[in-house]
Amino acid sequence: MNSIRPDLNLLITLEALLAERNVTRAAARLNLSQPAVSAQLNRLRDLFDDPLLVPAHRGMTPTAKALELMVPLRRALDDLRTTLHTHRDFDPAHAALTVTIAGSDYVQTAVIIPLVLALRERAPGVRVAVRHLDPRRLESQLANGDIDLAIATPEPSHAQLRKQHLFEESYVLIGRRDHPQLKPGLSIKDYVLLDHIMVSRRGGEFSTAIDDALAALGHQRRVVMSAASFLFLPEIVSSSDLVAMVPRRMLRGQTERLTVVDVPWLGEHFNVSLIWHARCHAHPGQRWVRELIAELATM
Repeated sequence: MNSIRPDLNLLITLEALLAERNVTRAAARLNLSQPAVSAQLNRLRDLFDDPLLVPAHRGMTPTAKALELMVPLRRALDDLRTTLHTHRDFDPAHAALTVTIAGSDYVQTAVIIPLVLALRERAPGVRVAVRHLDPRRLESQLANGDIDLAIATPEPSHAQLRKQHLFEESYVLIGRRDHPQLKPGLSIKDYVLLDHIMVSRRGGEFSTAIDDALAALGHQRRVVMSAASFLFLPEIVSSSDLVAMVPRRMLRGQTERLTVVDVPWLGEHFNVSLIWHARCHAHPGQRWVRELIAELATM
């Protein structure tokens, strides 16, 4: 084979010629003129350095090289057509797709677990790869394909990214099931007397926005432990007199062993959104997954 760059249109023409073994019929099949197909056949002969089809009593006969090419050529073009069809008309029940999602430990519990369970029923061939959220690198990770989607609170630095609001989340106070100090209508004075666990994203800190809000009201709570994750808080508070402020959605299915108390006077809440890059915007599979997440967020 010489160094001529392959042309996909030429390979499609070769497929038609090998099927029809007649330039006129191949031209009709491709909706091209006969001279155009003859010209492409000449280019194919140069490309493969072989006549490919030679005149016969009726139509043309494929050479040994052409017969050698028939099966791999048809398989390759069929695979390409299947790929194009799959990416144009996404069928979740039969699709094979991997989506990489970044989120905090809270998001993994509150959003990604319900997503994975729903995918097992609706799209068993769609896999989810979960990565920890790194807000400082989020835009570059989305742009270069390290992740496809983030579920997080949007920041001003995300201005160039696409976003869809999912829900507004609020905090609740949790303690063990029979905690003597946890009652509906808990006052701020009683709240600050409790022994609190808080979550520090960077580790080792003993103050959050909740403490800032309390300070603005003239109060200070007693924080006895700084944790790196929300995930083990229900376990530790359920077996002690410690309490913790956690996002409400992460408690689904865990409230039997806990007392949950609203603290509306704090007014602490945050927004959760889907965040993605323009490179994934039009992909039908990615779009379907985003729509599924948005649907689940309303439940």
